[in-house]
Amino acid sequence: MRGMLQRLQTWAERRLPALTRYRRPETLPIELHRRRIYIVPTMFGLGFSILLLVMLVGALNYSNNAALLLTCLLGAASSTSMLFGFRSLDGLRLTQIRAGHAVAGQPIELTLTFETLRTRSAIRLDIDDAFTAFAIDANGTAAVKLTLQTFDRGWLPLPRIRLWTTWPLGLFRAWSWLHPDQSVLVWPRSELSGPPPRAPADDARHMRLYRGDELAALREYRPGDPQRHIAWKASAHHDNLLVKDFEQPQSRPQWQLDWRLLTSMDSESRIARLARWIGEAQAERRSYSLWVPGTEIAASSGPLHYANCMSTLAQLP
Repeated sequence: MRGMLQRLQTWAERRLPALTRYRRPETLPIELHRRRIYIVPTMFGLGFSILLLVMLVGALNYSNNAALLLTCLLGAASSTSMLFGFRSLDGLRLTQIRAGHAVAGQPIELTLTFETLRTRSAIRLDIDDAFTAFAIDANGTAAVKLTLQTFDRGWLPLPRIRLWTTWPLGLFRAWSWLHPDQSVLVWPRSELSGPPPRAPADDARHMRLYRGDELAALREYRPGDPQRHIAWKASAHHDNLLVKDFEQPQSRPQWQLDWRLLTSMDSESRIARLARWIGEAQAERRSYSLWVPGTEIAASSGPLHYANCMSTLAQLP
């Protein structure tokens, strides 16, 4: 039955464009109002309406005032539920959409921020096959999180978003469409295996510290240093505590990741290999630079540098 309703809705949207007049992307914020909220009875609502009709015919046929009063009360309640369903969406504002990071083929997390001036209950949100439910207190905001499936690298335009509710009695379905003019950036998928990058010869400028077993030097105490490393005898001759330092220099040459060195590969294969090298450098906490057509990123390390390099690869033509 649900599949038949979905096919009927798809046919109505194709034959009656007024039902989805907001197909073009819209800039944020987007506010719902009476001209873009639609209401139809659910299957339960249709069955309830038939029941009310039978009750009405029976009450009139037998002149039963009590049954007639009950029928009128139930009809009034169902009409009121339609108004409440409409008010659950009316005035709701989508103010912001934030996206996380994801590699092509993996789901990316979206955070949609809604604002309202009154309480909202039991609102459903659908994007493609992902769905969630949320509620908002009066004069409050709600950060709704859900995932969107990705397939290819690059900018992914957000699909249409459907907001709907059957609150409070499930007799009517009120819904509306949102189509924000926003895209999310999907990182490229890295290759599974391959050769490591060619690193330059060891250079004193790329030395880093590692913690060994032999004493390297004495330094002043810093908050967080373990007490077992304090040099008590040496500290007795100084005003401040001294700590045994076991960090020694180790050669860790930086990686120079260069598009021009991968001449025997096509563009997508180059991007996949550079993405793998970037991931390996991040995992090993190496310093690395990146050169791609039109962009050169200086050597650095850390999560921000990793995100910058991956985003640069994702936007290559």
